[in-house]
Amino acid sequence: MNLSGVPEPRIKYAPKHYICQRAEGPLGLDGRLDKPFWQKAEWTEDFVDIEGDLRPRPAKQTRVKMLWDDEYFYFGAELIEDQIWATLTERDSVIFYDNDFEIFIDPDGDTHQYYEFEINALNTVWDLLLVKPYRDGGPPVNGWDIAGLKTAVHIDGELNRPDAENRKWSVEVAIPWKILKECAPETRSPIPGEFWRVNFSRVEWQTEAKNGEYSKVLNPDTGKPFPEDNWVWSPMGIINMHYPELWGYVVFADVSGPSTFVLPQDERIKWELRRLYYRQRNYFEQHGEFTKELDLLLGEDEWSISPMIETTRSLFQITAPSTDGKTMYCIREDGKLWKE
Repeated sequence: MNLSGVPEPRIKYAPKHYICQRAEGPLGLDGRLDKPFWQKAEWTEDFVDIEGDLRPRPAKQTRVKMLWDDEYFYFGAELIEDQIWATLTERDSVIFYDNDFEIFIDPDGDTHQYYEFEINALNTVWDLLLVKPYRDGGPPVNGWDIAGLKTAVHIDGELNRPDAENRKWSVEVAIPWKILKECAPETRSPIPGEFWRVNFSRVEWQTEAKNGEYSKVLNPDTGKPFPEDNWVWSPMGIINMHYPELWGYVVFADVSGPSTFVLPQDERIKWELRRLYYRQRNYFEQHGEFTKELDLLLGEDEWSISPMIETTRSLFQITAPSTDGKTMYCIREDGKLWKE
């Protein structure tokens, strides 16, 4: 395995959370979020820059609603926008070359076997399965499609018309559990009280109107477009969405609850193991081997865990007890995290 270093995100561990209520009745998708189906669903917090407090707040509001029932996981996104444009029409195009909205789902929270979905204002989608994050060797499975996917886009304004009264575009997405449960714990859909790891991203390019059309603003020094902005629900502390350990917690509820969420202590244990994984991988990049010396990884930081480490020339496993001490959490060199 060709292991790279893994930059450690500059962020305090505090992912967003969302209580996802059960839907009442079927969804007739038209891209609009002002219909009764969405009325009981709360909005998420407004999106922030992907790096969090390291960067200014986005200039344009983005927010999401979620619901679920026995068949689908539902998403509704609202993107305030005075420049509504899209160019890509072929499924599985690299949609983020346009402005887009993206969904990321890791059902079991182990950072492997997770889903990515992207959509533009033309309702063109790119759906893919990630066997592992790119940092851990990937690869993305582009040929994978969400069978039974339903999507719709509503334009409040006019698409690709700079002179129009453009206000926003909104998206509805329904993803069947029969697909999502393939990577889920016990290969099943969630039950009330469980959570999945989820995040959202909005890619926004700097554009200008020329001759009645939108075009990306070019950097005069390079002749290429300026880098895109990445606005997200739960900030990452790094310009990289493929750190599933930093995505938000979506808690599935029904009429009996739950109505609140408190981050379990075991999730903090997992995060501390993840930080040691970053450091072990970075040590390998510098020295060509993994260290057996925990002190070199722990540094001067405060830790709540008492980890144990095993290494070979090209492998490592770091373990720490769960909160109740009955099981162990483990992480290895390719980022896989599990309980045994």
